[in-house]
Amino acid sequence: MTTPPEGITIPPEAVAQLEALGRRLDALQAEQAALLDSIAKSAGGEAVEEVGSRLDIFHGYVGVLAVAFIVTLVATPLMRKLAVANGIIDRPNDPRKVHRIPVAYLGGVAVFLGMMAAIAFSYVASAFPSLGLIEYHKSTKLLLGIVPAPVPISVLLGMTVIMLIGLIDDVVGIAPRLKVGGQLLAAAALAYEDVGVRVAHGVLAPTLGELVGNRDLVYQIPLGLELPLFGSTLTIDLIYWTGTVIIAVFVLGACNASNLIDGLDGLLTGTTAICAAGLLMVALTLALHDDGQRDAQRIVLCLALLGACLGFLPHNFNPATIFLGDCGSLLLGFTTIVIVLSLGDTGKTYLVIAGLFIYAIPIIDTVLAIVRRKLAGRRLSDPDSDHLHHMLKRSLGVKGAVLTLYGIGLAFASLGVAMSLFRARLVYFIAILCAAYIAVTAIKLARRKQIEEEALRLAARPPGGPTRA
Repeated sequence: MTTPPEGITIPPEAVAQLEALGRRLDALQAEQAALLDSIAKSAGGEAVEEVGSRLDIFHGYVGVLAVAFIVTLVATPLMRKLAVANGIIDRPNDPRKVHRIPVAYLGGVAVFLGMMAAIAFSYVASAFPSLGLIEYHKSTKLLLGIVPAPVPISVLLGMTVIMLIGLIDDVVGIAPRLKVGGQLLAAAALAYEDVGVRVAHGVLAPTLGELVGNRDLVYQIPLGLELPLFGSTLTIDLIYWTGTVIIAVFVLGACNASNLIDGLDGLLTGTTAICAAGLLMVALTLALHDDGQRDAQRIVLCLALLGACLGFLPHNFNPATIFLGDCGSLLLGFTTIVIVLSLGDTGKTYLVIAGLFIYAIPIIDTVLAIVRRKLAGRRLSDPDSDHLHHMLKRSLGVKGAVLTLYGIGLAFASLGVAMSLFRARLVYFIAILCAAYIAVTAIKLARRKQIEEEALRLAARPPGGPTRA
């Protein structure tokens, strides 16, 4: 009860009223707390207090990282021997290639084996929790109330399909349409198990809301679009199908973007490792807050990807003794984008945007390639030597270009992590500013080369022609 001012005496009946009001306030506060607790439970189970730290959670899953690293490190020289014995090598018959001696392919198979071994390790840990192979983070979203759900089978299927189509292309060659078909098959597998589908919810729900009242069109989140058909109603789930389209676009874009930057020794492997580390920070933060059922899955995939890249990098860094090949570059792009898509599983689309900034280098290079070839009037499939790594290599050499792109990748990964933590407008502005500066500089350099080539052609023409009086 508030103390009255000096010199004022409160009558006994007023004191009784004030005490009654105090008791009523206490009761209302208790009722408010109970209501908030009930809302939290109905929204997704009992709230889990933050326990430990991101480092504590990382320590619990570190066995996944170790398995991926060791298996890839050991499998890579074996794959190199197999590739050399069967003539599966990359011959330097293109002036854009930096190596001058034949280098073995099949590095992607070693990466695949390392990642699969790590995921299998997590499966064993889930099946036999008493072994203590993984110390899972505290969560209310447990499979049968025991352990978190393991990595979906659809992800393993997609990784296998992507690796196999790339392997066939490395060994005997494959038509581009078949490669695209394999990538779409992998995307369909993800959509079948709703891996990444919920990304569309964060885009459509706030935009369309709930529109009811039109006899011919009823859109309702999350049920979908109901269309009258021959006296019955056909329900189309706009969230699901929009998410499926997003998955297909992301998978196609990421696989081919990673393939495009795989042009220097260790470039794709190192930048993907940096991406995996950045995505791991976001995944650990989500697990710390018990975000959803995919928390453990994201951590396992990030650690498997990071461990495999670190195990392969010593063999792949300049001078490389083995290359990823298409089977490796497509696999790294696919796995990275699966993790990015899974960040939006609970409708947090801004985390997907943060994940794309972490994956910025392949995206920027691909967009620049499209713009550059359009400006030059060439087909999008025409190769050129004006990618980011090509321009940096001409100035800094192979190692200098790779290390520079590592630094740029680290900067974008840091910005992406900051975006996931703060959602600050300043962070978004800095990220866009960096991307725009790189894009404009690259396009300017590419256009300058075209202008110089055109000037040389004009200078080589014989004198004569129309003159002015």
